[in-house]
Amino acid sequence: MLGTVKYRTQYFTVLSSIPFGTVKYRTKTQSVEKLDIFLVYFEFSQIAKCECMSSDYSMKLVLLVFLFICFDILAIGVCKSNSSRPDTVKIGAILTFNSSIGRVAKVAIDAAVNDVNSDPNVLRGTRLVVHQQDSYCNGFIAIVEALQFMETDIVAIIGPQSSVVAHVITHVANELKVPLLSFSATDPTLSSLQYPFFVRTTQSDAFQMAAVAELVDYFQWRQVIVIFIDDDYGRNGVAALSDKLAEKRAKISYKAALPSEPDRSDISDLLVRVALMESRVIVLHANPDSGLKVLKEAHYLGMTITGYAWIATDWLSSLLDSHSPLDSEIMDTMQGVISLRQHTADTKRKKSLLSKWSKFKMDDNDINFGLNSYGLCAYDSVWMVAHALDAFFDDGGAIEFYNDSRLQVADGGTLNLEALSVFGKGNLLLRKIQSTVFDGVTGPFELDFDGNLIHPAYDILNIVGTGSRSIGYWSNYSGLSTETPEILYLKPPNLSSINQKLYDVIWPVRLQQTTGGWVFLNMSGTVRIGVPNRFSYPEFVSEGKGSDTMKGYCIDVFTAAVNLLPYPIGTDLILGNGLVNPNYTELVEKVSSNDYLTLLSGDIAINTDRTRIADFTQPFIESGLVILTTVKEHDSSAWAFLQPFTLEMWCVTGLFFLFVGAVIWILEHRINDEFRGPPRKQLVTIFCLTSILTVRQLTSPITGIDSLINSNDPIGYQVGSFAGKYLVEELRISSSRLKVLHNPDEYAAALKLGPDNGGVAAVLDERPYVELFLSTKCSFAMVGAEFTRGGWGFVSYLFRTKYIYTFHMCLHILIIHTYNELHKPACTNISAVFQQE
Repeated sequence: MLGTVKYRTQYFTVLSSIPFGTVKYRTKTQSVEKLDIFLVYFEFSQIAKCECMSSDYSMKLVLLVFLFICFDILAIGVCKSNSSRPDTVKIGAILTFNSSIGRVAKVAIDAAVNDVNSDPNVLRGTRLVVHQQDSYCNGFIAIVEALQFMETDIVAIIGPQSSVVAHVITHVANELKVPLLSFSATDPTLSSLQYPFFVRTTQSDAFQMAAVAELVDYFQWRQVIVIFIDDDYGRNGVAALSDKLAEKRAKISYKAALPSEPDRSDISDLLVRVALMESRVIVLHANPDSGLKVLKEAHYLGMTITGYAWIATDWLSSLLDSHSPLDSEIMDTMQGVISLRQHTADTKRKKSLLSKWSKFKMDDNDINFGLNSYGLCAYDSVWMVAHALDAFFDDGGAIEFYNDSRLQVADGGTLNLEALSVFGKGNLLLRKIQSTVFDGVTGPFELDFDGNLIHPAYDILNIVGTGSRSIGYWSNYSGLSTETPEILYLKPPNLSSINQKLYDVIWPVRLQQTTGGWVFLNMSGTVRIGVPNRFSYPEFVSEGKGSDTMKGYCIDVFTAAVNLLPYPIGTDLILGNGLVNPNYTELVEKVSSNDYLTLLSGDIAINTDRTRIADFTQPFIESGLVILTTVKEHDSSAWAFLQPFTLEMWCVTGLFFLFVGAVIWILEHRINDEFRGPPRKQLVTIFCLTSILTVRQLTSPITGIDSLINSNDPIGYQVGSFAGKYLVEELRISSSRLKVLHNPDEYAAALKLGPDNGGVAAVLDERPYVELFLSTKCSFAMVGAEFTRGGWGFVSYLFRTKYIYTFHMCLHILIIHTYNELHKPACTNISAVFQQE
């Protein structure tokens, strides 16, 4: 047996020097059973070689080998069981302890670990241990702490808390195969395929910015200013907001960036620049410390109570939930602000946790903090890891680590990189985490295909008094609603604009409040509205006698649209002397060059050249160029109906007529009194259908624009109209053929004279003018088809300089169209002319 001991010792020496590939496994329960079995067979083979052994002794030895094998098989099963369910599993947590989110998350994580270990149905004999470290919201320190975790067999990390830190640590997690479960890193770009081991256990800012864009659209704001922290969290959040606003036909007019730790001068300088901007809607996307500083300075500058609307992302709601009530001086700076809070369902587990929360002490001073939505997500993150580990062990997963040979080659100094270990089954645990489904304190906890939590939703809060009030909810399922998302999930999705509802917002006392919550800087003194003072067709636009006010159909439409605007605009500025029509193209150019004109109202035709230099509203009336000319009356005789067919055709038609009449008479005369009586009466009944009225026809030698172009006859057009330029530049008609006409009487006189007597063959003008002309003069007519398509609209320069009057005028003109306001008597008697058409 001494030989046997010798061989066993040599075996241990050889085995200890065998490299398993490029790694050396360090698990406590691995491969011992394989060693024993191999060792027994090795010893038996050596003993069998000894010829001096007796047969009796050999039988005893065989029995001994059999017992060894049975013992080792039993040991294999025990060892496998132990490897799948270790006594303890360690996870890490990287937080910022001195932050409002970090303080709450620290306690929530400890509470979750205690609850997991108290539940025997979760890890079933395995105890979960968490090691928490403070990153001080510093990326470099977080890297060091993450590397330290990798030296202590950590299988998952809760956190990091900051998106900036997450961007750094995820690279470490990817290499060392350790999943990160972040409950507060909301940067949308962290969901990219670049970070496979990053698992977001809170809502992405992509959804929060969709909610903000929905709010902007709900209040009919078209442009906003964004104040943000210039880091990954701020920049990527603003980029997501820009995309979502574009979907709502809105945009960010100014991006105001702040350093990560701004002082008062930084904030003051930025707010002064913001105050010079036209928009008065501000989205504040920051962290709690910087956000409070911004609101405080804005309140000092009077920017929270004099015409501004503020939307704060969920940093403000988390602060209020954790520290409410705040000091009255702090609350005064945020009155009327709208904020968002990640929505969490009112579950029994949530109520149970809230009932126990008051017992937890948040720091050494025994100060209690309220539980915010991020704390709830941190609590559920621990449970997610626990459920994933349970599935991981059921699937045969083992807690094993190995050293990466690349780190050993790279470690040429004193960094001790070879101590870093790679989690051998990290991919398996990651898959279990991603597929975990359970009911958490926040509601159903599950990741979708893109790695986002299902059912993204937010509470919409209005900061009032010493706290906040809920004015509704947002969900990607049904948009804005006053009903909770849990109720909406039971109904079919409805994202229609009619379905978007919120309770009224309580704005600050001195804030200008208008329909729909609009808040704008009072621009009445600077908005100048030009109105052309026409000479011809005063029914459309003209100056009231004995006053400086304007009247007419176009003015009525403009006034109706302006009355629907949720903000005031300036007064009219009359353009022209009323003795001759002004040049409309020159007026549009004055608006485009911002030459003392802001808006232009009236009968302004929309054409391609004008749209290149100015913005037009939705057309409020259709308009295109038509041909007006004289016509001659041609009366047809009573036998005109014979002209379409030849004599033979009429003979055949007559025979069929008599045949059909005879058939009808045979079928009807017995039961129909109309077909009874003397033969004369019955023949009259049959032939009465052949009667025809005399046809009155109007004819003109001009059939359309082509015949007019091909002739050399003079053509008239209205003074100030774009028609003259169009005829010369587009239709290539010689300017010598054109004649300027000033009013409807000149139209009639020139057309009656004709081209041979100093008049014109036709007048080219816009359809509304021609229709009004024909309403009183019946010896003329429109011939041919309308050869241009367009309309009349109001002109604005403001949309190009970040104003949104054009958009709202378009919107309200469409509203007027919808309710048929354009054809009501309030829009002058001229509406009757267009109703007839």
